[in-house]
Amino acid sequence: MGMFVFLPLVLPLTAWPIARLAEQRLHPRTATRLLTGLAVVMALCSTVCLGLLMVVGTAQLPGNPLPDAWSDPEVREAVPYDEVAGKLAIPALLAVLLTCGRTLWRHGRVRRRAHRALAGLPVTQVAVLPDEVPYAYALPGGRRDRVVVTTAMLSCLEPAERRALFAHERAHLAARHHRFLLAVQLAARANPFLRPLRTAVSYTTERWADEEAAQTVGSRRAVACAIGKAALVSRGTPLPTLAGFAAPGPVPRRVAALLGPPPALRSWPSVFTSLGLAAWGAAVGTAISALSSANSAVTMVLILHAATPL
Repeated sequence: MGMFVFLPLVLPLTAWPIARLAEQRLHPRTATRLLTGLAVVMALCSTVCLGLLMVVGTAQLPGNPLPDAWSDPEVREAVPYDEVAGKLAIPALLAVLLTCGRTLWRHGRVRRRAHRALAGLPVTQVAVLPDEVPYAYALPGGRRDRVVVTTAMLSCLEPAERRALFAHERAHLAARHHRFLLAVQLAARANPFLRPLRTAVSYTTERWADEEAAQTVGSRRAVACAIGKAALVSRGTPLPTLAGFAAPGPVPRRVAALLGPPPALRSWPSVFTSLGLAAWGAAVGTAISALSSANSAVTMVLILHAATPL
């Protein structure tokens, strides 16, 4: 197993360059899917390796429920770093499980509360709340997908800008952006080195919805104006895994992108460009992470199987 078990814990660093460049140079749809895939794979690999290290550490604790042979000197010699890293992995993995569980619980609680708050309203695709606080967000719910907006937000926008708002939120629901946001949120909880990818996906999902809204209403300027106005008065969304209209993401960059030409769909970039180097670096880092975690898992299983009496 050796040092390979530690690689997936630090290899997310190889994805930092592509996180920034993807925001700027890839189509938002491509960037969202690419960054989410990288984050999920790397988070799974690092969690697997934490779990393997935890088994090593647990075997050294007195009174553990594991077979006694797992703590034999021969096993400790075959599985290095058990004295320190193995024991440190126990609280680290527990922290990962607790934070991920808390994120899922909060996500479900906010969605349930939001649906209960709309229970008395007509079942339509758009729910207008009589609230003096301006906000708007997409509320997923399977067959009950709804766009939630307050009267205060609508009063701040012109008719064309209102159409842009609704088109933006419907794009979030149609593309299931909340799933991407939740996936990268959990990945960042599992490995803090993946936080730049979470930030990037928060931005690219908004840009993806911006571009879809611009195509729907036929005016990039109307969408840009609506985003700018909403950003001045909006308080955002009740949870980072729900997609909003003016947040998250740097609003000036979104407005500037909408005032420029639409982004072009790209194939896999050439390795001779900065974007290509970053993309290939992230791909190689992800592949090494997957291979390292798989190699460590197989090695651990073989060692512990040999140490366990039949």
